[in-house]
Amino acid sequence: MKPTRWARTLQCVAAAACLAFLATGLAAAETPEKPAAGEAEREAAARAALKLQDVPGRIVYETFRDDNWELFSVKPDGSDPVNLTKTPRVNELYPHVSPDGTKVCFVVNEMAEGASEPTVRNAYYMNLDGSGRTKVAASAREACWSPDGKRIAYLKDEFDRFVHEDFATKGIGIYDLATGRRTDHPNKDLFHLYNLCWSPDGNWFVATVHAGMGYKHAILAVEAAGTKVFDLEIPGCRPDISPDGKKIAWGASDWDLYIGDLDLASAKPKVTHGRAVVRSAKPMKIYHIDWSPDGKYVAFSRGPERKSLGQAPEIIGIKARDWNIGVADAQGESVWLAITSDGNCNKEPDWAPVPRKGGR
Repeated sequence: MKPTRWARTLQCVAAAACLAFLATGLAAAETPEKPAAGEAEREAAARAALKLQDVPGRIVYETFRDDNWELFSVKPDGSDPVNLTKTPRVNELYPHVSPDGTKVCFVVNEMAEGASEPTVRNAYYMNLDGSGRTKVAASAREACWSPDGKRIAYLKDEFDRFVHEDFATKGIGIYDLATGRRTDHPNKDLFHLYNLCWSPDGNWFVATVHAGMGYKHAILAVEAAGTKVFDLEIPGCRPDISPDGKKIAWGASDWDLYIGDLDLASAKPKVTHGRAVVRSAKPMKIYHIDWSPDGKYVAFSRGPERKSLGQAPEIIGIKARDWNIGVADAQGESVWLAITSDGNCNKEPDWAPVPRKGGR
């Protein structure tokens, strides 16, 4: 099959990254980021353009504090940090806030008594104030909400034992909050998906697939209540759909976040007019893009390439020293600010709308 334009672009990006790595050596990954010429001016211009102090809602993210993973929330300008979990012996990760802004689902790396490493990853949800913690499913990963907030979808573990690889999944499960009932997705061939996202109309999931379902690596559209699967033919990973369902954001490479027009209504879903929204200079990787509730901004994670436990820092539950959360203008290019600066493995931001009832 003739490679698509996106595939050829990805091949070029990958080749350039490999050459750069060989030229600079492993030491480059350990070199602290140095402010580029004009960085202060760029930040000042971005601060004036973004006006994040006036943006409503909060941003929730995973962070490693005092030898423990917690979920924190901040205002969009990074002020007013709040520890949502406060569990020094429990490691919470991968937060996703409900559409009404009152709850958050997440996963927990749990350890058996006396173990030094996780033995299972389970999914939970709770109220945004930390109360009402409820288990969604055992051996579950990367949960997300249905658009009406009544169900939670999650990826089922491929193995009985715990592994860090984010694509070690087999099938999608659906949890009903009202009844506690769990059902399986009708497509029994879903395999090696990660970063699941439910479309605002409720009809589709988008996700990355790696070495599964006949794909080497792709971003897919999967029918939420059927068996159809389509390759969106865009490079990279970790897609997120805008609140109006008309656009998609994703990581096109380790250094580029993209936005494109999303058409899920056609016979074959497709993405067109892709463009960079944030670019990051090496060695600072950029990942985990997420839309604001009004679709005007995106949040993301950014930090240096430093492997831990043999895994890349962008993977869930892998320590990522010097990674921070940023916010960018979704209509511009590289109009962005870092909103955290402590570098405490800050990753996987999810934008929380102003709660419709109660909540913070």
